[in-house]
Amino acid sequence: MRSTLSRENERVARHILAHPDRLGIALKEKRWADVAALVTFVKQNDSTHDLAMTDPALYRTLRQQITTFYLRGGGALNLEKLRQLATANS
Repeated sequence: MRSTLSRENERVARHILAHPDRLGIALKEKRWADVAALVTFVKQNDSTHDLAMTDPALYRTLRQQITTFYLRGGGALNLEKLRQLATANS
């Protein structure tokens, strides 16, 4: 489950995953960097099965959260566009 995200970005992504309603809030508040961090985290950890062997409970929780993210339409978010918006707002 190695990530290229900073600790802060990973923390933000995990928080939004744990509280799916926060995604809508982040989008409404135009916190593009947070949303981009979430999408990056999900893409990096979507197919990570190594965690299932080392921490099955965390793996199940993460899988549930990622599944919820996709079921709520998160797969439609364009990472490149989010990064452009985040850069433009910096």
